[in-house]
Amino acid sequence: MKEFIEYILQFGNLNPQQLALISSKATELTIKKDAYFSEAGKISQEVGFVVEGILRVCYYNNKGEEITKYFIDENNLVVDLESFDNQICSSAYVQALTDCKMIVFSRKDWLDLLHTIVGWETIVHKIISKVLRQKVERRSPLVTEDATTRYLMFLEIYPNVVNRIPLSYVASYLGITQSSLSRIRKNIR
Repeated sequence: MKEFIEYILQFGNLNPQQLALISSKATELTIKKDAYFSEAGKISQEVGFVVEGILRVCYYNNKGEEITKYFIDENNLVVDLESFDNQICSSAYVQALTDCKMIVFSRKDWLDLLHTIVGWETIVHKIISKVLRQKVERRSPLVTEDATTRYLMFLEIYPNVVNRIPLSYVASYLGITQSSLSRIRKNIR
């Protein structure tokens, strides 16, 4: 829980009573490698915070190919925001790529915090803004750069990820084949 408290305090100030309330609403969750935190076709009912591990957000395109949109590693929130906020079915999967330890809040408890803690909504908005900015910053260069540059950028963006997950997911994220990724990695060494 300490990691989550340190994380949210970057975005605003909360008093000890507010922090105690937040802690009382949280539960610890362990997700085994390859299990799903949330699934396409279901309504997202939880907000998670990754204490240990890596998850990926993926979907299937119209050809039935699995596409990795992005990765979520330690000290980041995990939620399908559109599904969670609007109570509509998700279009993506959130899958554990390693065993994961998480702090999780049910939708009811998260909403209780929003209605009870003065300033919690502001903190949440700051977190969401930061995450959305990061997503754009991380995805935009992938559209215009060549594969080698995309891979080098991936290493900068996700320095703690590449040696902990299957390269097939990295290739999917970069929009290249696994054999192309292997060639790029070989040429860089």
